[in-house]
Amino acid sequence: MRHEDDALDAVQDAMLQLARAYADRPEQEWKPLFYRILENRIRDMQRRRTVRGRVIAWLPFRGDEDEEEPDPIAPGAEPGPATPRRLELDQAVAALEKALGELPRRQQQAFLLRTLEGLDVAQTAVAMGCSQGSVKTHYFRALRALRAQLGEFYV
Repeated sequence: MRHEDDALDAVQDAMLQLARAYADRPEQEWKPLFYRILENRIRDMQRRRTVRGRVIAWLPFRGDEDEEEPDPIAPGAEPGPATPRRLELDQAVAALEKALGELPRRQQQAFLLRTLEGLDVAQTAVAMGCSQGSVKTHYFRALRALRAQLGEFYV
């Protein structure tokens, strides 16, 4: 989503949609339904941002008076020297983020839902809107690609 506030809005919208439309469903169905709703909400927000960007590109610039200037100190680095272990972790996380960004979207989804969110194959299939076999295939391919790209970090 590129912005934390946009991501939080998407999660909140997805939770509200889940509560409104699926409150009567069994509790074990909520998690995959939530991720499916969230994926659709993110896609909608990204499409809207793309269209808005194309339209605004044609308009002459108009500065908003309400818009605050960014705080120049906020993005600054944490004080103090970083430990070697912290540097290693930062490098590993950066490499993982880069490698994930190079995966096809469906492989990213399968990997993130299975590994980070802890969904099983059936729940992931519901969240992704595909068969369990597809989830297994996407997950296997994602793991293989990540292991190949992260050889120096992968243990």
